[in-house]
Amino acid sequence: MKQRFILLLAGLLALLASCAPPRPAEDGALHVLASTYPIYLFATAVAEGVDGVEVELLVNQPTACLHDYTLTVQDMKAIERADVLLLNGGGLEDFLEDALSASAAAVIDCSQDIALLPALGHEGHHHETEYDPHFWLVEEAAVVMLHNIAQGLSALDPDHGEVYTQQMQAAIRLLPDDPLKEAELACPYLITFHDGFQYFALDNGLTLLKSVEEEEGSTASAAEIKEIAALVREYDIPAIFTEKNGSDAAARAIARETGAEIYQLDMIMSGEGSGIQPYLDAMKHNTDTILEALG
Repeated sequence: MKQRFILLLAGLLALLASCAPPRPAEDGALHVLASTYPIYLFATAVAEGVDGVEVELLVNQPTACLHDYTLTVQDMKAIERADVLLLNGGGLEDFLEDALSASAAAVIDCSQDIALLPALGHEGHHHETEYDPHFWLVEEAAVVMLHNIAQGLSALDPDHGEVYTQQMQAAIRLLPDDPLKEAELACPYLITFHDGFQYFALDNGLTLLKSVEEEEGSTASAAEIKEIAALVREYDIPAIFTEKNGSDAAARAIARETGAEIYQLDMIMSGEGSGIQPYLDAMKHNTDTILEALG
């Protein structure tokens, strides 16, 4: 049996405790602000076409990591006019702590009922949270997050509760069965240059040998590069993986030294479009990439 993290689904029918009645907007609309692009995709799938509900995205930048994100003036204005804030949870939005304390908006935490894994540690990088918040890259977690959004919006806007539920169910039906769960990969070992693939690896029966958080202004140390090169040789790994919005400097150095190929995965931290389809496309890209690189 493949090792997979456990999703705690008990309590999905309960209303989110963090939800409070939204403030009446001057324009009569319910302004919903999603913190990240994956949350925005899930929220627009659930609330698509609902009269009087506007879903806006807070952070949509080509970034691999939000640990050090700084709110802009435009971000602050978006938070101020929001009636509902949709958060990924798990500590991903530590940068919102001060803004949340000053906001009167209702908060929906999409990590509700997801079993969180401990955060991976990295040399020279400080994590504010003890948990790994990158769970949206797993189908089962996406199901729970869609449930949480639909339940939260239904509690705040009961007149459209049936529509939210129906559209949530429609989005869930589109989530594919991941072929990685059935594939027999020639190499089941994963080395990534972002720490966001821990849930993805466990869910798909992969062993995450090393995860290096390397982004703009931060590169892997010489010791880490030496360690990764040794792992590539020891386990005869044909490919290492960078992140769409991250740096590939260290990966290129390791590839030159070991002959391993470089492939790119997508954390879905930015993009174009709304609804569930961009999420499905990105997940398919990740699956196809793994199958090509390690199959």
